[in-house]
Amino acid sequence: MSPKLGLALRHQKKSGGIRGRLRITLTWWLGAWLCIWSFATLADKPFPTSDITLVVPFGPGGATDVLFREISAEAQSYLDTSINVVNIAGSGATRGSQVVKEADADGHTLLGSHQTIDLAYFAGLSAYSHHAFAPVALLTRTVNIPATYPGHAAQRASDIPALVAEQDEPLMFGVVPSSTDHLFWLHFFHQTGIDAQEVAFIHYPGTGSQVAGLLAGEIDFAMLNLPSASQLFATNALTPLGVAGEARLMALPSIPTLQEQGIDLVNTTDRGVFAPLNTPPERLAILASAFEHALAQPMLARTIEHTHGSLIDYRPLNDYGDYLNNQYTLLKSLSESVAFER
Repeated sequence: MSPKLGLALRHQKKSGGIRGRLRITLTWWLGAWLCIWSFATLADKPFPTSDITLVVPFGPGGATDVLFREISAEAQSYLDTSINVVNIAGSGATRGSQVVKEADADGHTLLGSHQTIDLAYFAGLSAYSHHAFAPVALLTRTVNIPATYPGHAAQRASDIPALVAEQDEPLMFGVVPSSTDHLFWLHFFHQTGIDAQEVAFIHYPGTGSQVAGLLAGEIDFAMLNLPSASQLFATNALTPLGVAGEARLMALPSIPTLQEQGIDLVNTTDRGVFAPLNTPPERLAILASAFEHALAQPMLARTIEHTHGSLIDYRPLNDYGDYLNNQYTLLKSLSESVAFER
């Protein structure tokens, strides 16, 4: 090969490499510009332009359904549009969350959920955690209540360990697989020395079906709360065995906490609103303000705290994101320590 030809080939190779890198750089910048342009265009449009759909990934009648319907009814007046609550239950609450995850990131489709997003991920039921969503706001924390049917041998939560040991047949505990009640019972067993292999978990799609099973005597215990069971407790149709709060509930002043019964367990279900990832921050802020407005209404606040045994704990946007990240770490550690799995 002549020196001139070799020099020409080296120059061509160098020029091709430069052109290749230039094409990659231009492609990247073009993609980034289009993304910024579409994002800015969406953010500049009036919002909301249509009704908002709030997906609850559980069946009707449970605490999540009850609380989000009541809060949304107030929040929609701030937005001047309807918030339609839609129940999409199934697959450990992942069916509904998947719908929202894949929805357009325009703020018109939201998810009302709680720790079950991360719990389903830890249990291997889904391939995503809360990091797959944009946090809008934490709204409430509901104190959980282990319960049974009238006439059961257990009259307090502290009676359960002895009954588990005495029974020839396993006692039956209703759960929504990989949800907050499943983790509650595993944590309860961990704190009271019960071997989870000595009980039977009966799977239900939601709280409403668990309540029906408990009323029929098909199961021995379920983890409930005041939004889903206050009337049943008031009419003695079901029996609360303790409250998993730091203090007794105003609506159940005679029911001792689990701590009062010698069980070191405080447990709340923390409900908040999520949007698809990449929803414009301006729209997230509008939505967060609407829910803040709702929680500030005295009548609703009183209902949430007194009737539903829940604490209002409003944390918007990044504050909620930080809270979720901290809870993620705690839940991961707890789920590992109690062998939380399908």
